[in-house]
Amino acid sequence: MTGDRRRDDIRIAIVGGGFGGIGSAVKLKTAGFTNIRIYEKEEGAGGTWRVNTYPGCEVDIPSHSYSFSFMGWDWTRTHARQPELMAYTEAILDRFDLRPHFTFGTSVELVEWQEDSSTYLVHTSDGASAEYDVVVTAVGFLSVPKYPDWPGLDSFEGPRFHTARWDHSVDLRGKRVAVVGTGSTAAQVVPEVATIAEHVHVFQREPGWINAKNDRDFSPFERSLYHLPLAARLHRLKIFYDYYKRFGSFDVESRAQAKTRARSVDFIRSAIPDEQLAAKVTPNYPWGCKRPVLSDSFYPALMRDNVTLVAAPVVRATSNGVVDAAGTEHEVDVLVMSTGFRTTDYLDTVEVRGRGGVELHDYWAGRPRAYLGVTVPRFPNLFLIYGPNTNGGGSIIAQQERQAEVMVWALKKLVRRGATTVDTTPEALDRWIRWVDQKLATDASAMEAGCTNYYHSGSGANATQWPGTHLRYFVMTKLWRGRGITFSPPAAAGRREPAAPARITSRD
Repeated sequence: MTGDRRRDDIRIAIVGGGFGGIGSAVKLKTAGFTNIRIYEKEEGAGGTWRVNTYPGCEVDIPSHSYSFSFMGWDWTRTHARQPELMAYTEAILDRFDLRPHFTFGTSVELVEWQEDSSTYLVHTSDGASAEYDVVVTAVGFLSVPKYPDWPGLDSFEGPRFHTARWDHSVDLRGKRVAVVGTGSTAAQVVPEVATIAEHVHVFQREPGWINAKNDRDFSPFERSLYHLPLAARLHRLKIFYDYYKRFGSFDVESRAQAKTRARSVDFIRSAIPDEQLAAKVTPNYPWGCKRPVLSDSFYPALMRDNVTLVAAPVVRATSNGVVDAAGTEHEVDVLVMSTGFRTTDYLDTVEVRGRGGVELHDYWAGRPRAYLGVTVPRFPNLFLIYGPNTNGGGSIIAQQERQAEVMVWALKKLVRRGATTVDTTPEALDRWIRWVDQKLATDASAMEAGCTNYYHSGSGANATQWPGTHLRYFVMTKLWRGRGITFSPPAAAGRREPAAPARITSRD
């Protein structure tokens, strides 16, 4: 292989067709890497926004920052709802001609490094396999629902489903519904379900901090104003600046933390005049210990006559209801589990084998980690999008763009140098993780603060969150990428013929 290898010779497999996979494909195509195959297990693109169709489903991040910098959109609301996010997704596919690159209804099961050819063999759920020079994983960490393991769950005779797998065939009108959980999804579901159900029982394991969302429709004037590129860009920058000002609140010892917590308590008192109910929903841990919930409608929904907040976790199910930790049984007709996702089980649905046959999860040994959240030693030519410690920053879409830019930078350099592989040194990864952990040490989400959240892996380390604003991540990905990402020399065999599109073969 020599330096005359073209960018479109590089065969690239992208695992996942959500925003991370779509954004990566656009960045790659724009840079001239066009030999791309995107594997998506669903029958269409969109990832979490395709599969999450529960009532009230909408994004918590302002629409103009929860969108790609390379494609604006005529957003109708401050916070886009699921159908509008899907429309945006489809428009991106059309504008950048991504549909021919997709293989829908097909999941990737095994990715294994072939040392002799410096390629990956990708095995898919249809029994086929194909060879690629580069693999990009963009499966996200909000893709695998977390189901409870209550005794008796299988004996419940009514409909039961996770919010991420909403069963629209179930008519909730006039039904007694149990919603288990009070996180961001439940805060959207409960107000919607309460308008049609006979009664809603909301089960709260522990309260979470909820702040005003201030979501609304844009006025016709605002929509026309944001059609102007400069106005849209300035509005987007203001959103990031607002997050920057708020970020100091995550420092558990800061004055900003105390002020934000006080405002959150005031929000509870203004929305819930019932002192006993207000006490039940007031956390006793720092603001930011777990993901803050944004909602203007959840607290008012708890005040409805047909809604009961049960401030105790569910411990078991019966044939016609659930039993809480206090031993009280609640008879319900429908069981809705808003119990979150397996967030720290990165790439749990894909087996990835690197150099020497090492399996990625064995290498991680309970602590998912990647340099800049993107590359992992001993797994050459593998790039993670939405990898460990990249969640947050004000907009995950912006974070994913930076990750895709690291990947494109590395691949450009690989082609320019005539190199065989892109890899990362273990020393660089260790240095990166030490820095991340140091920055997270004073964060409200630290285990020392007495928090329970979805951020921490089995080892106790915070494996999901980015310790800063998006600006910090932007700077770090530009300054640090050359400090830990390495390139191997050309293969001894010399020049390899330009690659044809990946040939898919059957394992049958």
